[in-house]
Amino acid sequence: MKDGFVKTAAVSPQVTLADPEANRKEIERLMKQAAARGAKIIVFPELAMTGYTCGDLFFHKRLIEAAYDELIELAKETEDLDAIVFVGTPWVSGGKLYSCIAALSDGELIGLVPKYNIAASERRYFVPGNEETFDVEILDEDTDEEYEPDDDDDDDDDDWDDYGVDVSYVPFGTNLIFSCEEYPDLKIAAEVGGDLFAPVSPGLYHAQAGASVIVNCAADDEAAGRAAVRRSVVSDQSLRIHAAYVFANAGYGESTTDCVFGGHSVIAQNGRVLAESKRFEKESIIYADVDVDMLLAERQRITAFEAADEEDYETVDFSLKLTDTKLEKQIPKNPFIPEEAAARDERFEEILMMQAMGLVRRLDHTGCKHAVIGISGGLDSTLALLVTVKAFDILGLPKDGICAVTMPCFGTTDRTYNNACRMAESTGAKLMEIPIREAVRVHFKDIGHDENNHDVTYENAQARERTQVLMDIGNQIGGMVIGTGDMSELALGWATYNGDHMSMYDVNGDVPKTLMRHLVRYYADTCGDEKLKATLYDVLDTPVSPELLPPEEGVIAQKTEDLVGPYELHDFFLFYMLRFGFPPAKIYRMAMTAFDGEYDAATIKKWLYTFFRRFFSQQYKRSCLPDGPKVGSVGVSPRGALAMPSDACARLWLKQIEGLE
Repeated sequence: MKDGFVKTAAVSPQVTLADPEANRKEIERLMKQAAARGAKIIVFPELAMTGYTCGDLFFHKRLIEAAYDELIELAKETEDLDAIVFVGTPWVSGGKLYSCIAALSDGELIGLVPKYNIAASERRYFVPGNEETFDVEILDEDTDEEYEPDDDDDDDDDDWDDYGVDVSYVPFGTNLIFSCEEYPDLKIAAEVGGDLFAPVSPGLYHAQAGASVIVNCAADDEAAGRAAVRRSVVSDQSLRIHAAYVFANAGYGESTTDCVFGGHSVIAQNGRVLAESKRFEKESIIYADVDVDMLLAERQRITAFEAADEEDYETVDFSLKLTDTKLEKQIPKNPFIPEEAAARDERFEEILMMQAMGLVRRLDHTGCKHAVIGISGGLDSTLALLVTVKAFDILGLPKDGICAVTMPCFGTTDRTYNNACRMAESTGAKLMEIPIREAVRVHFKDIGHDENNHDVTYENAQARERTQVLMDIGNQIGGMVIGTGDMSELALGWATYNGDHMSMYDVNGDVPKTLMRHLVRYYADTCGDEKLKATLYDVLDTPVSPELLPPEEGVIAQKTEDLVGPYELHDFFLFYMLRFGFPPAKIYRMAMTAFDGEYDAATIKKWLYTFFRRFFSQQYKRSCLPDGPKVGSVGVSPRGALAMPSDACARLWLKQIEGLE
């Protein structure tokens, strides 16, 4: 459970109807198998001890007693199991029959959670639980004696002792929270089957009371299209309550007299499906590593997530060893990109429209009919031009009102220059070429800088000259200078202060480099212009570079990723650091899993150190960024996205990175 990761398992066993002994053996086998894999939370279906479809056999005392006996035996088998197990079972209390979830840990039955929302077909047998919590007696041994407590003796335990029977008491009720003693942030609550599909499920209140993981022992039968509904409801519930949700569903062995059970289990976290079982298997186990730290970080950001009254809940403690969780391969390398391919085009179009509409509103508000963009033939300026074209289309403005300025200098290559010219032509923008070599040389002479000294002054002088040219052209034509810098560069401070760092409106400031590539590729694939598409694909194939150093044999000599590191790593670091406030050690561990086989430990550690060092030292550049639209859940704008002092010390973070192994 180190770093907040907890391995969970949802199990759909092959049940034998009305045979609790056979079911206990099968559940025991599978729970030990799951525990051996490292699962700490193991969930079985509703009424798994008997089978869900026993019908009127639930009225038979023999079945209910056998389920009780086998459940107690199953509990004993958890004594050496470093896990908490949840299994569905029938339970009689106060002369009423309930469909319950039994929580088993450390060799004992530690809690019983009854089903709250009883379906019409279940009311023949079961009654609903309620929020009141009380204790039920658990007898360790059977007795043939009839027990009657003494009228004048209040100590019932002593009376049971007279019969040679050990008695303990277990909490019973819907409002139980199981809390891990070694890791208090791991709090588990349970709901049963159809509780999930109720208009207001118990899980909502459980989460408000502090539960970070909700388990559901379910028996949800199949119907055409039902799997999609089930997947969506589990995912949506996990997002709505900002929790992990482990849904274990009944499957093979249940009666097919009236319906079929597919054993479709789902594990989701905060709206993301982590694992999903195949349907119609004889047995199945799915595993997923839920991230409790991530869930709690998400809740901290949501002030509307009010806590429920803790007095309404009873906490049941259980124990787990604090061990490293061997992570499943579930951490996406590109957290800014939708994992499902089907969702990507819609997301990319949405982001492009948000970028464009931000610019539309600013142009409309200022009455501006012209835009000025410095185009280099690189990725950032390409996207800015495409967004500006889209904005002009929305406003119905002629495209030649977009002044695309290319400013060749010492590092410009034929490839990028030609791509810049072709893009201006294809989009209908007005191309203006202004070489700045001589202007920069005059500046070098003015400040006494040797042109052969290719230091930071040599580089930044070019960037600032370009910005000055753009601003002055904007003044000439009454145009708005559109910024091109992206969020990845801003996070690293890889921008020249008051150079490419500055503009009148930056459409790319909330777009990370990895997302930018996908947006340009999407535009290329959907634009319908083969010439523009070919140019955009060549831009995508061009190494990222500010082109401030002279080329070598006509080829780009200054590759950004060679200097500051791979952007896919930096975007990964950026997302988890800003979105959830994760410490470097956890981000390092996640990166080792996500990029396994692509980057070794030393490489990840090196660039992680670079990221945090630069992120802290360069905040002053982000404190004065131009306006721009926010398009995602992570941003670096000082106006609402990132409130961070420019003088914050990075020592705590860098020290942790130095200690990584």
